[in-house]
Amino acid sequence: MFRRPARCGAGHGFHGRMSCPPRGVYNRVDRRFARGKAGSSVRRNASPLFRLPSLDERADALKSALVRAFHVTPADVRVVVSPYRICPLGAHVDHQLGMVTGLALNQAVLLAFAPSPESRGKEVAALSKNYPGKVRFELDSIPSFRPGDWGNYLRGAALALRQQFDGRLSRGMVAMADGDLPIGGLSSSAAVGVAYLLALEAVNGLSATVAENIHFDRAIENGYIGLRNGILDQSVILASRRGRLLLLDCQSENWRDVSGLKEGSYQILVVHSGVEQALVSTGYNQRVAECREAAKQLLNASGRRAADGAVLRQVGEDVFAKHGAALPPTLRKRATHFFTEQARVRDGAAAWMAGELGRLGRLVTESGESSVKNYECGSPPLITLYELLVGAPGVMGARFSGAGFRGNCIALVEPGRAEAVATVVGDGYARRHPAEARGFAACVCETDDGARTL
Repeated sequence: MFRRPARCGAGHGFHGRMSCPPRGVYNRVDRRFARGKAGSSVRRNASPLFRLPSLDERADALKSALVRAFHVTPADVRVVVSPYRICPLGAHVDHQLGMVTGLALNQAVLLAFAPSPESRGKEVAALSKNYPGKVRFELDSIPSFRPGDWGNYLRGAALALRQQFDGRLSRGMVAMADGDLPIGGLSSSAAVGVAYLLALEAVNGLSATVAENIHFDRAIENGYIGLRNGILDQSVILASRRGRLLLLDCQSENWRDVSGLKEGSYQILVVHSGVEQALVSTGYNQRVAECREAAKQLLNASGRRAADGAVLRQVGEDVFAKHGAALPPTLRKRATHFFTEQARVRDGAAAWMAGELGRLGRLVTESGESSVKNYECGSPPLITLYELLVGAPGVMGARFSGAGFRGNCIALVEPGRAEAVATVVGDGYARRHPAEARGFAACVCETDDGARTL
């Protein structure tokens, strides 16, 4: 049975959709992985894979940096670990209240934080190791959305908590964020939003359930940023358990974690395309609207009155089978992706539980193909990267990660084959997209638990 996880206190448990930071900032962050620049925290030798320091090493360094920057007492500093996530199956359906799957990764956004000094009790001040400038504001006067400002997620988190807790959100904080994977498709935006929420809750002694924090984080992106996404990202980041697949029903908002494939029986390869673009400036919101229009037309065709905001989960598979062919071509493609992806989620969960990597991988690849043909997402470089991964020996399945307009692809790889796959794919990608290949990066990840405080 599905279940709602237990309460997540203030002590439990990037910057992807950062509402358009300057392009040059992205390039400085991503190219250090591809080229191994001096001063980078990434350790690279002859291997095509980059290897990051451990979370503990990163956390210690970040705490020291916060102490130096804000002159706080070391004993007052804590660190939130907010993991990146992947969605093996269930792409582009959470905003239609579909069934989705997810895994949290052992790479994460880290946020070191401490209460603001008494003399600046309600002030929030933050720095980022990935973006320039300082964010500073008062909890009593939270500024509105600012295009191109990485501080939008921090301000959005403070606003979401103020709307829920009002006067109980009375203590500010100082913070420093660090996201150490190339951005795009790993829900780094949701991860940093979760990190800000948990830190602000901790310094104010606030307690919120996992379900409540999911909705707080969604309020940041839907209400403050203007992205019409669902609850997949936040749910996986907050509710995942290491070694288990999260199966989430976005309609009931219930989930369960599923055992099955054993750790060590596969590798997760994350491959960055070198392509960056903020979601709110692409066709993401347009595709959400197209899915809703398809739902409206299908419901009307079946004799049901479609209310405003109808979604495809409200449409029965029998209704789509009967009336889907009459939809305009674009809407038919969107609905086809939704209903076939729902079938893949069901079959994929069964394959995971049975330990059938080959079957699961085939479904992941089919999901990637439908994302291209039916959901019509993916820039040419990402489509190339997907095709190269699918054709590489040792890859059991691959797809875009995230919305598919930029960022990463993921692959399920046979044990011990990830380095060879990265070499073959990197070489092929450089021949076909030499400009974007300057930001190419590959990393092997494992699954991990959800957001937490070290």
